[in-house]
Amino acid sequence: RLAVTAGVPEPKADGWAKAFDALDDAIGRSTARTIVFLDEISWMGGYNTSFAAHLKNAWDTQFSRRPRLLFVLAGSVSSWIRHNILNSKAFVGRVSLDVTLPELSLSECRQFWSHKADRVAQREILDMLSVTGGIPKYLQEMNPSLSAAENIRQLCFRPEGYLFKDFDNIFNDIFGKATTKRQILAVLADGPATASELSARLGNHVNGHFSDDLRDLVEAGFIAVGAGRNPETGAPIRAVPYRLRDNYIRFYLKFVEPKAAAIREGLYQFLSLEQLPGWETIMGLQFENLVINNLKTLCPMIGLEGRLVTSAAPYQRRATVKCRGVQIDLLIQTPKSVYLVEIKRREQITAVVEQEMQEKIDRLNLKRGISIRTVLVYDGIIVPELVEDGYFDYLIPAERLLQ
Repeated sequence: RLAVTAGVPEPKADGWAKAFDALDDAIGRSTARTIVFLDEISWMGGYNTSFAAHLKNAWDTQFSRRPRLLFVLAGSVSSWIRHNILNSKAFVGRVSLDVTLPELSLSECRQFWSHKADRVAQREILDMLSVTGGIPKYLQEMNPSLSAAENIRQLCFRPEGYLFKDFDNIFNDIFGKATTKRQILAVLADGPATASELSARLGNHVNGHFSDDLRDLVEAGFIAVGAGRNPETGAPIRAVPYRLRDNYIRFYLKFVEPKAAAIREGLYQFLSLEQLPGWETIMGLQFENLVINNLKTLCPMIGLEGRLVTSAAPYQRRATVKCRGVQIDLLIQTPKSVYLVEIKRREQITAVVEQEMQEKIDRLNLKRGISIRTVLVYDGIIVPELVEDGYFDYLIPAERLLQ
């Protein structure tokens, strides 16, 4: 490939040292800007313990001396990159930019429906995104001419379906036989948990290996850590909760994996997705996840564009003998205000949501001088009373997040 692309004789390399020499020769003495992009770097170097050393030597003695060379390393196994490149003393001072690619935003995802997006119900688009998240490959596999239900059926509940097979493919490719990591995902599929809670559920001690497992899952984009602040004290939350960030993984673990054997045999049939046990509950969690993952889109809609945000994360305070517990879907804090964000996915959203929000406010013990703003992000039909009451400072329909 190097020979074809660069128009040079095919290199005769028996190792990485000579391969990098050939690459340097191909770049030549040209003064034009040159980009070298090594994709899936972890697989290039994963089977040769000396790969990183050869790369470091080639950079120091050859590539770094070319002022118009942009050298890019990319890969899906973030733990390998962190251990062998970012955290390696050999590469200190040599990395100019470290980028972790997030999922696409909701508005970017909507473009996969192209000109058909205006003809498709927003609930359909959101249902599809609640299963796939903002992963481009998953959206490429979707047929926008089919309903969300039929797309989900074909992709997830047929033995040849892309999303029926992809969990094992990506998990095994990235982590191999990492039993503990898989168990962590299974626990978080039911809801957020702290490291100690996860450890107790799994029967493990919170040690270095367990912490590494959590960090690897965070870096892979599978889970997120809610490193927010306590709104009552302003201090960082001590027992930091982890949540499942990847929508596809939760959907797979809750709906697909338990029926995998029947799906492989072609025996798993259902009339509608709504028949699946716990469908509405899980889809509510999935929609909540979509909103939290698109925080940057939400903030300008509630007057926080250009404002200093000191904390933004789901918040939960456990009940104790002295105080009642409180759970807030998303709590955004600025130096002088807190924004309580309630996220609802229902066919009809009634004024009961006002009572639920007020009860949460009553249970918080905020410092004096802190203003409270209330936000409702919703997918469904809200009753007229919710608009007329003016209780919520901001009513954000899901359609706005998709625009």
